[in-house]
Amino acid sequence: MTAEPTTSATVPDYGEGTLPDLATSLLASVGVDHAPNPLGLAQTRRACLLIVDGLGWELLRAHQAAAPFLSELTTTGRALSAGFPATTVTSLSSLGTGLPPGQHGMLGYQVAVPGQDRLLNGLRWDKQVDPLTWQPAPTIYQRAAAAGVDAYRVAARGLEKTGFSLASMRGAAYRSADSLGALVAQASWALAGSDRALVTVYHAELDGTGHVFGSQSEAWSYQLAHVDKLAEQLASSLPGGTALYVTADHGMVDAGPDDKIDVDLVPGLRDGVALLGGEPRARHVYAVPGAAADVLATWQGVLGGRAWVASRDEAIEAGWFGPVDQRFLLRIGDVVAAPAGSWALVATKAEPLESSLEGMHGSLTPGDQFVPLLTVTSI
Repeated sequence: MTAEPTTSATVPDYGEGTLPDLATSLLASVGVDHAPNPLGLAQTRRACLLIVDGLGWELLRAHQAAAPFLSELTTTGRALSAGFPATTVTSLSSLGTGLPPGQHGMLGYQVAVPGQDRLLNGLRWDKQVDPLTWQPAPTIYQRAAAAGVDAYRVAARGLEKTGFSLASMRGAAYRSADSLGALVAQASWALAGSDRALVTVYHAELDGTGHVFGSQSEAWSYQLAHVDKLAEQLASSLPGGTALYVTADHGMVDAGPDDKIDVDLVPGLRDGVALLGGEPRARHVYAVPGAAADVLATWQGVLGGRAWVASRDEAIEAGWFGPVDQRFLLRIGDVVAAPAGSWALVATKAEPLESSLEGMHGSLTPGDQFVPLLTVTSI
């Protein structure tokens, strides 16, 4: 019998305390009719959401000295679940649409394009894939604008017109900001110039630092201190009647050399596999026709207690993705693998860059899943 991980998977509580619930609650807080408010956010004229890529709840709690402003906010804040996979493509889509992953279809870093024997990388995109067809649901920005609420995104210039942005975050006026100071200034401008507004501010560099150096590194701690100042300055610049919320798209877990299981080298793990999608801590495994059961048995047998390994149907039934729209069913692997602990399923030949990273995310552990929800209200 295959050994199970010693701890239970942290399955997201969709509808109660996840990133898509934050998105709809933000809409409700600024007066968009029929938007559910499961988080009970207070009514406000202006809402600003600061998204810090990679700022996990557990990491923030463990680095309080580096982030005194944010750490003070945790005393009245709470943790949310990111959703599965706990990765930027999926989580920002959940925040951008107010839908769980199975409903918006942005189901991982790399997923199969059904019927085409290739993967779509959600961050790099593919010009052959129409973003509006791939993710057809309206975004929270479109819904806000239709309700008379000014909608803005503030982020780096290079992120404005990517396929990923069009799929998941279309409909907002874009304010380019390529530095911490510019993020504050552009957000302040958008908020001050609007009577009713929904503004999101996105900062990516903490995640990038963690990927390269690890989330327990001095580099990560120093970068967190800059993020803390960003949040503090943004809070101090808010016009009256504005609520600031701080969250993240996922946490992070460091995978050392002994934690990495190489799918390209371990005997059996490539047998019957047509495409290997996802990323090291959240794998979509697409089997050749007729091989799905054998692939599942092999992956379960080889990985044992080092990962939660499920068939597509089992993962859906367990609620990993929330309710799944049938249109998106085949984007999910025939086998889905979520490493436990700090294990990572790398592929050094196929994915040399991703395999070399120190900090990783995506799985169903608290370190991957839990992100903060922190609040500052300007009177």
